[in-house]
Amino acid sequence: MTADVAVLGAGMHPWGKWGRSFVEYGTAAARAALADAGLEWRDVGSVVGADTVRGGYPGYVAGATFAKALGWQGARVSSVYAACASGAQAIATARAQILAGLADVVLVVGADAAPKGFFRPAGGDRPDDPDWLRFRVLGATNPTYFGLYARRRMAVHGDTPEDFALVKVKNAALGALNPYARYRRRVTAEEVAASAVVADPLRLLDICATSDGGAALVLCSTDFAHRHGVMRPVLIRAVSTVTPRFPNTVLDLPDIATDCAVAVEPGPGTFRASIARAAYEEAGIGPEDLSLAEVYDLSTALELQWYEDLGLCGEGEGAKLLREGATAPGGRIPVNTSGGLASFGEAVPAQAIAQVCELTWQLRGAAGERQVTGARVGITANQGLFGHGSSVIAVR
Repeated sequence: MTADVAVLGAGMHPWGKWGRSFVEYGTAAARAALADAGLEWRDVGSVVGADTVRGGYPGYVAGATFAKALGWQGARVSSVYAACASGAQAIATARAQILAGLADVVLVVGADAAPKGFFRPAGGDRPDDPDWLRFRVLGATNPTYFGLYARRRMAVHGDTPEDFALVKVKNAALGALNPYARYRRRVTAEEVAASAVVADPLRLLDICATSDGGAALVLCSTDFAHRHGVMRPVLIRAVSTVTPRFPNTVLDLPDIATDCAVAVEPGPGTFRASIARAAYEEAGIGPEDLSLAEVYDLSTALELQWYEDLGLCGEGEGAKLLREGATAPGGRIPVNTSGGLASFGEAVPAQAIAQVCELTWQLRGAAGERQVTGARVGITANQGLFGHGSSVIAVR
């Protein structure tokens, strides 16, 4: 097991479509996190920026971009890119610097200004790029991939469009309580069913949007937190950034599937399940210890899959867990108390950081109407394109 690092501050810029630079969103989130930590910018020894590929040159060097925007003060700087897992990679980098003694205080920032509509690959021909290949060769746009996964759950586990709609209803109700969420209106299952079909069986309200937004964390050593007067901080106990294993026999990105059972037997679990398993092993806990979870609900069907991949229930039991109310407020294991991507939309480099912001507020008992009573342990989970796992476990 590794040593813990403390979350001293958490801050966000509201999600939406604001039409401004990602730098503005990130610096606003950073200032909010510093204020929450009770620190000045000059107290920061290192900045880790989660990159955005849509920000041009400044986006590819997000660490230095945010350091410049906040005012050069000589801090160390790092920039990381792992698609939707960029935020978790940034947290892992910050934690490593703290545990190595390179900095007592590290600012982690991610922000994006997303395009209108669904994401598409960058221009040009790149036959060695799995993202380009899935769009050009397979026609597997993001909504197509989400729809295929939903169809698989329907065929293998008996899930229904009505089950998927209940995920949206739950998350929208929580997003309505979150001041940082883009969509702050409750919806009904009937409204989900009446929305336009995007990738059968998924409808518009089953799929998350693309958004502008930013999130930031101030991480520090536990000694620094104690010297700063915070005796019981939220602690980062594990960060999982694992990659897939061959063969990947279940429909999944980045390679859709590599089923070669003739040559090699399938492994004991899927890539997605391995992400949480590595985090549990590092933290020395299991799913039974969790108070809440923030998962990557690119679509309603994918949230149900995460229930199983996190070990919250058995294989094929995700919809049953949802219908029983276990993942709703007051349930055994509330999931996406923030409202999830259903309420926020994707601001890619900020997403995994925003998940840890929610865990921080919940574990502090500061989540307002979204508060999970007695929250002590939380987990995040998502995955980034090209095979980046992403899971963080926080405790208090």
